[in-house]
Amino acid sequence: MVAGWMATVPAFSQTSLPSRSEANRSADISRYLQDLFPVQTEGIDYQSVYDALTQLYVNPLDLNVATRDELEALYLLSERQLSSLATYRAEYGDLLSIYELQAIPDFDLPTIRRLLPFVTVAGNPGLFVALATPTDNYLIVRYERVLEQQKGFSAAVADKKGNLPTRYLGSSGQLYARYRYSRSRAFSIGVTIEKDPGEQILWQPSARRYGADYISFHAQVQNRGRWRNILLGDYQLQIGQGLVLSAGFVLGKSAETVQTVRRPTIGARPYTSLTEYGYFRGATATYAMCPTLDLTLMAARNRRDANTAVDSIAGQTMATSLQTSGLHRTLSEMADQGSLLETNLGVHLLYHSRRQVQLGMTVLHTTFDTFFRKRDLPYNQYEFTGKQNLVVGLHGGYVWRNWNLFGEVARSSGSTTNSGGMGTVVGTLASLTKKLDLALVLRHYDRNFHSFYSNGFSEGSRTINESGVYAGLKYTVYRKLTLGGFIDYYQFPWLKYLVDTPSGGFDYMLQARYTPNRQTAFYAVYHEEHKQKNLTVDKIKNVVGTTRRNYALNAEYILRPGFSMRSRVQWGSFTYAGQSPSRGFALVQDATLDYRRLSLSGRVALFGTDDYDSRQYVYERDVLYAFSFPAYFDRGVRHYLLIQYNLSRHVDVWVRWSRTDLTNQDTIGSDLDQISAPHKTEVKVQARWRF
Repeated sequence: MVAGWMATVPAFSQTSLPSRSEANRSADISRYLQDLFPVQTEGIDYQSVYDALTQLYVNPLDLNVATRDELEALYLLSERQLSSLATYRAEYGDLLSIYELQAIPDFDLPTIRRLLPFVTVAGNPGLFVALATPTDNYLIVRYERVLEQQKGFSAAVADKKGNLPTRYLGSSGQLYARYRYSRSRAFSIGVTIEKDPGEQILWQPSARRYGADYISFHAQVQNRGRWRNILLGDYQLQIGQGLVLSAGFVLGKSAETVQTVRRPTIGARPYTSLTEYGYFRGATATYAMCPTLDLTLMAARNRRDANTAVDSIAGQTMATSLQTSGLHRTLSEMADQGSLLETNLGVHLLYHSRRQVQLGMTVLHTTFDTFFRKRDLPYNQYEFTGKQNLVVGLHGGYVWRNWNLFGEVARSSGSTTNSGGMGTVVGTLASLTKKLDLALVLRHYDRNFHSFYSNGFSEGSRTINESGVYAGLKYTVYRKLTLGGFIDYYQFPWLKYLVDTPSGGFDYMLQARYTPNRQTAFYAVYHEEHKQKNLTVDKIKNVVGTTRRNYALNAEYILRPGFSMRSRVQWGSFTYAGQSPSRGFALVQDATLDYRRLSLSGRVALFGTDDYDSRQYVYERDVLYAFSFPAYFDRGVRHYLLIQYNLSRHVDVWVRWSRTDLTNQDTIGSDLDQISAPHKTEVKVQARWRF
């Protein structure tokens, strides 16, 4: 078999799977993201998804040593393909080349092409070789700013009483730098620094300010004897179905209607995102007690941004909400910075057989130094109150042929009586035939289930106060045509923000993708969502049904090698029951030219919406490690130009210019971000040195 494969692969691998240049691989990531997010959905942290994806881009998975969960985190392979790859590796040993994928049953060329940016085939170097030979050793610096003056940066003029209005304290530019020295599955050292627009660069150790507003760092060592992973600094943990610990590439409901509903257990990974919350700062280590049993310990101590207030009765200071923007531009925002000290201690015990069974237990204990209680409003009645929270979870999975069964159950308990809720997720992924894939997920989260680092499968952005059932299908009519869809029913047993009664709803998505050849691809998406929401009419507030509909048509075509175009039209509506609908549309034309060391990509978009309710989300290409998924609303034109140039084998430069012009408004933005003109221009410059 191996000899036969060696004889046949060269006959087609060189023409079927050409080598991927830097610009091509970057374009592949952009295309993958646009395909995953044809329409915007709630409950997805798009920045975290993008950060995890770019980390795979710069540190591709080694197909010879990657676990099933690591490969499943790509969301590119069906259960049948994952099983086929595992069987092939067990029978024939390590792959000799990436092109050997063509010899594995159930792998087709379109799937392999989508895999190329994120996987590689390599061996395991020895200890000292690995430490001496990084695959990543680079420094990135970036500067960006809005060219027009925003209100927050204008001169402050005192009112009649001599009071000065609020203004941003720092400069209008955004600064970013990242250094990383790493080798996949061996080690990683990294530092990330950022200053947002309006923030100051201060050196005040007494106030815990050390130059740039945000500094993130980590040091990691992997696969050293029985020590599978040792990580110091900033990190996240992805365990089970995310009811206790969740991080990274978590998609939920998306255009990939089957594979994205399961959370893979991939353990601890360094935190390198610019999102300034949702991570641990401390230490974690995973030790193999035996080949099938891993023990993970973690400890962290973070200062969180929080609003604080003094209880009028008890006279004690309380935290009333967590701030997640990461912005510290004004005196009030700086007063919230690091005002809540949080300590986390956790343990995870994981049993895993080579291919079939996975069982794990997770414990996470969180302590705050200040009593936490949200505002006294009806929808906050069952929210966390107190100083301590304990979450205990049990998760498991079983792979049988082309079926993947998974689930997790967790319970929270706190220092007050309003805790003690349960969270449960069970589901299955299955390749029923070579052409038909199925996903089924059931979940239930009590209104008093409190898990601060969870991101289980859900309709909302939090794993709380929800029950639901999801079913997704993907059918390959033939290799050029794929159909897919999902339907999701959910109930919210208690009140929510802007919903003053228990409520429920459902949404569904239908899509078709047609790829007649390697140069051309088309897809169509329809997404409809039914929910309930507060509506005030004539000063009377009621909870009414709402309907959101989104349509998207997309065509991508390569006119000649190195020159491609992408055309897109999307439109939709949002309607309160008994009211006139709010409608919106966007017409988008993209073009990309790659010529030797130069890559140019640009967009012209025409959009119009009745109001913010009918906004249109459209993914935009950006410089490496930057993410852009803006909402187009009002009426106007949006365009950008992105230039990437490889100065040498070691230096890359990006320049991005973007502008939005509104035709129905005299200003753009709101509050301190408002511009007294109907246009907004942004410039971004980035350079990367690879050592």
